[in-house]
Amino acid sequence: MMMKFLLGILIASLFTFAANAQDSPFRKELKRADLTGTNMEVITSISEIKPGDTSTLHIHHGEESFYILEGGTIELPDGKQVPFPTGIAAVNIRDTPHGSFKVVGDKAVKLLTVHIVDKGKPLYDKPPPK
Repeated sequence: MMMKFLLGILIASLFTFAANAQDSPFRKELKRADLTGTNMEVITSISEIKPGDTSTLHIHHGEESFYILEGGTIELPDGKQVPFPTGIAAVNIRDTPHGSFKVVGDKAVKLLTVHIVDKGKPLYDKPPPK
């Protein structure tokens, strides 16, 4: 009986690890709730990406709204550096690849995100192959 219990804990831990493996290391979740009448959930988070850190290319299984709380400068994959100013708000639509930038300069980029996504799917996922 004890062996089954320990095996159950091990399996649950592996699933927890697998779920977190597809999350952003820069994200701190503030609140999560079901979206009434749907099989979706609303997730509010704060992300802080420090100079030298890179946001990987990813998709969401739903919409992501974001607001830049503290802006900075980012470098795109082609090497172009562009400002990412405080106060910008935008929406990334379902399954559209985004991210793939590096924060450069001496200021971290801090943003508030609200995801409305399919319940049970990873919040961050790899884009499908082209």
